[in-house]
Amino acid sequence: MKFLISLHINPAVLDALTDEEKAAIGEGHGRFIQALKESGELITTQALADPSQAAVVSVRNGQPVVTDGPFLEAKEHLGGFYLLDCEDRARAIELAGQIPDAAIEGLGVEVRQVMFADGQLEA
Repeated sequence: MKFLISLHINPAVLDALTDEEKAAIGEGHGRFIQALKESGELITTQALADPSQAAVVSVRNGQPVVTDGPFLEAKEHLGGFYLLDCEDRARAIELAGQIPDAAIEGLGVEVRQVMFADGQLEA
């Protein structure tokens, strides 16, 4: 089963961390990635650029309209994700609990099952 673990970032929370705490998060992600590679459960992981670099695209009257920056006014933004292939939801939740962000109040780690990929619906 495939699961997306999304990492939701609150910049104010990260800014309040010490350099040592930030380094520990990075090192923790490195260990987590290595463990997932060794277990064969990692499909891919990506970190995303700051939302200030985002472009929002919508179509109005048949024409694309592009605006800069994030679409939603929110404290949090999607900072990155892990796409995993693991046994079941319980395993995905277990793995999500190993992500350093999960231990920091104000940061979010969300687990969602992938419903389809390449047009094939999975139940």
